[in-house]
Amino acid sequence: MPKAVWNDLVIAESDDTVVVEGNHYFPRSALRDDLIRESDTHTVCPWKGTASYYSLEHDGRKSADAVWYYPDPKPDAEMVRDRVAFWKDVRVVE
Repeated sequence: MPKAVWNDLVIAESDDTVVVEGNHYFPRSALRDDLIRESDTHTVCPWKGTASYYSLEHDGRKSADAVWYYPDPKPDAEMVRDRVAFWKDVRVVE
């Protein structure tokens, strides 16, 4: 089962991921709420739409904008709705 791991913590785990452009998108419900903080960062993907971000925080450690999601994806990217993906220092392992 795919897991997202940050600083030896499993921050998301699900056997229901969608892989898009090499990234596992986990159900939003699989992400630990106690570790995330809203971010003001937004980026735009031409075919998926505008991405929003969460930062991770735990025990004095922080990873800014390590989690992204598309709150209102474009029609061709509907498969990522209500899902999150990871980068920076988050590893996805199976």
